[in-house]
Amino acid sequence: MDKALALPRIGLALGGGGAKGLAHVVALEAFDQAGIRPVAITGTSIGAIIGGAYAAGYSAKAIRDHMLRLFRDRADVMARLFRSRAGSITDIFSGGLGNAVQMDGESILREFWPASMPEHFSDLRMPFVAVSTDFYGQSEAAVCSGAIRPAVAASLAIPGLVKPVTLNERLHIDGAASNPLPFDRMPVECDLIIAVDVVGGPESKDMLAYPSVLEATLGASQIMQKKITEAKLGMAGSKVHLVQPSVSGFSALDFFAVRKILLAAEPVRNEILALLRQTQAR
Repeated sequence: MDKALALPRIGLALGGGGAKGLAHVVALEAFDQAGIRPVAITGTSIGAIIGGAYAAGYSAKAIRDHMLRLFRDRADVMARLFRSRAGSITDIFSGGLGNAVQMDGESILREFWPASMPEHFSDLRMPFVAVSTDFYGQSEAAVCSGAIRPAVAASLAIPGLVKPVTLNERLHIDGAASNPLPFDRMPVECDLIIAVDVVGGPESKDMLAYPSVLEATLGASQIMQKKITEAKLGMAGSKVHLVQPSVSGFSALDFFAVRKILLAAEPVRNEILALLRQTQAR
């Protein structure tokens, strides 16, 4: 038998979770350190953003360095976000299709992804699936062909923050609404699937503490996502291995805490390395 064909086929699923998903880079670094490439990557929301860059051929180190450069300058980040608005201030009063508060997902990717990202799925180095939610179809959608940016923009279209995206004549929103951790959307057969869950949930030492409106909205979404993932894991086979970086203490919007998030996620490196080596040794 061809030795290459005998190697274990390992898939990688990266979940949604906003800024906490910056921890996905540590999982990618474990793959690079072990010298193993996933046979496919699936991603939801921030998982699709980082997974798409890795599937394009960027190393985990390159992605880490890119993130550290991006989030060291608060003024620059705010300028990028301002340029990513879906509309102008006048749209609030004119009733236009734009919205000065919402972001445009494709503009976000142009501002925050590496400039040389490929345009199409067919240009990627490995199979990649971006998961979004068909709003009116009330179902998840796994996109793995065509233009990359609209598919990933749809995956990160958080209601109220990022505007919906039209794909294949259907309106799509955030993939976390239907499949926050898409380990069950691998486009190829795998011997092992490593699923990295960064959703977390609302936490407080005071069980009667009132959250802000934003905290309540994000917390409710996190609870929903956790329940969806728990239900899916209950039906998953033994080949799915769940990895949960310790990032629950961070907010979904804590992007400027990138160094702290990466440090908090560091313990999962050895967990993933051990798992990869065990799988290779079988």
